[in-house]
Amino acid sequence: MNPIPRLHFAHLPTPIEELPRLSAALGGPRLLVKRDDQTGLAFGGNKTRKLEFLVAEAREQGADMLISAGALQSNHCRQTAAAAAKFGFKCILVLTGQAPEQASANFLLDGLFGAQIVMVADRADRDRVLKETFDKAVADGDRPYLVPYGGSSPTGALGYAFAMEEFMKQNIHADWMVFGTSSGGTHAGLVLGQRVFDFKGKVLGISIDESEDWLKEHVSKLASDASEKLGKRIGFTQAEVLANADYCRAGYGVLTEAEREAVRLFAKYEGLLLDPVYTGRAAAGLIDLVRRGFFKKDETILFWHTGGQPALFADKYSNDIAGQAKQ
Repeated sequence: MNPIPRLHFAHLPTPIEELPRLSAALGGPRLLVKRDDQTGLAFGGNKTRKLEFLVAEAREQGADMLISAGALQSNHCRQTAAAAAKFGFKCILVLTGQAPEQASANFLLDGLFGAQIVMVADRADRDRVLKETFDKAVADGDRPYLVPYGGSSPTGALGYAFAMEEFMKQNIHADWMVFGTSSGGTHAGLVLGQRVFDFKGKVLGISIDESEDWLKEHVSKLASDASEKLGKRIGFTQAEVLANADYCRAGYGVLTEAEREAVRLFAKYEGLLLDPVYTGRAAAGLIDLVRRGFFKKDETILFWHTGGQPALFADKYSNDIAGQAKQ
């Protein structure tokens, strides 16, 4: 395996916990959770694993600034800003939405970490504004490194290839791994790690906002490209990528009763907090699949908790979740 630049700052290995009360409440199979909300950087989350490789690559390239983009309450941007602060990089974030009068949740934390914020009203304009921001930084004499959306590049995907190795070393059996998938980096890393580290179970991504066809095409290519960084290229096919897009029809960041219920059930039965956008939607899919009998009673299902809890405190979601909890 090729040597790969990596900075070790995540709190690893993350623990695996049983969810016995939730499993009993659902009348379903054995449920486990892999606590990647506890990776340590700025409230943790899955992007921290990716940033160990991305920030190392930025250093190797002589960068002095990290630039990235995402939604107003992006978990990825929050962790990118924190990594920049930790390792002495300047940081610019291009965020879609309208800046609130009172900063909260991830948006508040971005400012605390010293990130410069560039707002863009329409997601369709984000790529253009991101490029303009990058080009201006270069013209100003900075040496920026572009951190891709969600950290989802071949380099970023390595974070979850090695997360699979970590899981295998924990010596806990799972028939299925279930997690939220959007930009595809976590998904591609797990698919790559499944092959490289010989995980015999199945890896199922619950889409947050993309179609099944897009995920299969994008994740298979990303996993193939990431494999070259380890050594010889592995050509993954779309058939090797398992994705379910049945739960994202409402749109990105739009809460439905399914997400609200998932957040409530994990809190009520296990004292475990999910975020409303990513883990809430992925857990909603998991809960529905359990109820429909998709998983066998004697199977063990591992849910990757990819973090994001600060979004619970965004005004957009906190009043909604709190109101439902009172009912």
